[in-house]
Amino acid sequence: MTISVVLADDQPLIRAGLRVLLTDTGDLRVVGEAGDGFEAVLLAASLRPDVVVMDLRMPGLEGIEATRRITAHDPGVRVLVLTTFDDDESLYGALQAGASGFLVKDVALEDMLSAIRVVAAGDALIAPRLTRRLMNALTGRVARPTARGSLSVVTDREREVLTLVGRGLSNAEIGAELVISAATAKAHVSRLLTKLDARDRVQLVIQAYEFGLVKPTR
Repeated sequence: MTISVVLADDQPLIRAGLRVLLTDTGDLRVVGEAGDGFEAVLLAASLRPDVVVMDLRMPGLEGIEATRRITAHDPGVRVLVLTTFDDDESLYGALQAGASGFLVKDVALEDMLSAIRVVAAGDALIAPRLTRRLMNALTGRVARPTARGSLSVVTDREREVLTLVGRGLSNAEIGAELVISAATAKAHVSRLLTKLDARDRVQLVIQAYEFGLVKPTR
């Protein structure tokens, strides 16, 4: 299956380089390019790509707001942030806006291509070295119900699973922790995604912290 991609970056040379790299893979196809956030939103709406590779700092409409508009208009379009800015607020803001992945531009080529495929498949991905940064970015934020859902709809077992997801455990690790199968853990995660109206596992992590189920590591 070919994955359609829109490249959103205000630097033509970066877009050109990415286009060549993606074209050489065989399973990734660049269907559009945007030089600013407004163009990215319009292209996402008209082309409905599988993935938008989004820079954060662009003229006009910046990447976080563009991401918010794209994911609000069509949840089926996934956004993978690829940026030089990896500060805490950019990371947290992009994921809160609906991005399914966050990478910095010094990432290895194979890791970036893998990330596009992971995000297109409906999963989520954050560069490993940024995971702790995300956790620390949540320090001091007040636990509160979010617009996406409420813990009142979550069972006790699902609450346990959500806590472990917030700690970064995989389905297999959750299964081992709770003495259930990985398949059962995956089923619990799927129900949590529905009940909490979360796009992917990354947003479940954020909600686990917002609800106060997991405390950020300092």
